[in-house]
Amino acid sequence: MALLEKDELSVHELQEITGLAQSRISTHLSLLQNAGLLQSRRAGRRVFYRLSPDAAGSARELIAQGLQGARQLPEHASDQAGLRRVLVRRHDQAQLFFDQVAGRFDRSYGPGRSWQAFGQLLLRILPPLVVADLGSGEGLVSELLAKRCKRVIAVDNSEKIVAFGAAKARKNGLKNLEFRLGDLQDPPIEDASVDVVILSQALHHAEDPLRAICSAHRILKPGGQVLVLDLLRHEFAAARELYGDKWPGFSQGELQNWLETAGFNEIEVAIVAREEHPPHFQTVLAAGEKPAAKTSAGPPRRGR
Repeated sequence: MALLEKDELSVHELQEITGLAQSRISTHLSLLQNAGLLQSRRAGRRVFYRLSPDAAGSARELIAQGLQGARQLPEHASDQAGLRRVLVRRHDQAQLFFDQVAGRFDRSYGPGRSWQAFGQLLLRILPPLVVADLGSGEGLVSELLAKRCKRVIAVDNSEKIVAFGAAKARKNGLKNLEFRLGDLQDPPIEDASVDVVILSQALHHAEDPLRAICSAHRILKPGGQVLVLDLLRHEFAAARELYGDKWPGFSQGELQNWLETAGFNEIEVAIVAREEHPPHFQTVLAAGEKPAAKTSAGPPRRGR
């Protein structure tokens, strides 16, 4: 009900925001509509639901109580963040176009055409940026970026991994790739000193993911960008023991909410990949921009 307070939504959109099963959402919507609390309309193959604007008496009172109760739920903030993401994406034709192109890219075989080659092509058009790779591990992403970027700082909390990565960078002649020992929640990097912060499959290892995202905001220059590539929330409990994961991935709403809380704007969150084999891990990409510094116009000039 709280999600339907400001705009109408389809079952698919409600499912994306809440992560609940489609059948469960449909059952709830049916019960609420039969009680006179919701209205629906059909648009093509989809049905959109909204709070009933004509509700009166006890129905209006129930809606008010439901909205008040929803604000007390721990999921409220992340659900509202997910709602904002869904509504923005409705109008984002660029994202729709990218999804369509990406879906067609490897649908049919073409000699020499691969995501690996496509990635190498895109690397060649990177501007000379200063990049921080937090939770870098051995530095696979850092090495690729160092081929084109002005400078790459790789941060990891394992002394052995940092030593290994630094030795490999020296062997490959990557003088612009520096490994530093540190925690991604408080990286040893100066404030406002990097153009891009990358957290690639690292955030689910953090004790406090929000703190890590706030630290990314701290070290970014105004106008800089954070990119979080991580697992979508999953039910594969063995990941904790097999991979040392502290978190079972994250919902899109959680990532949206954390980026907003940290002070980022121009936020985009989208699922970008799904594994074909069980447990069908899905990858979510979240991006945000640190607001540009406000320039002072100074005192107004006096005319003659």
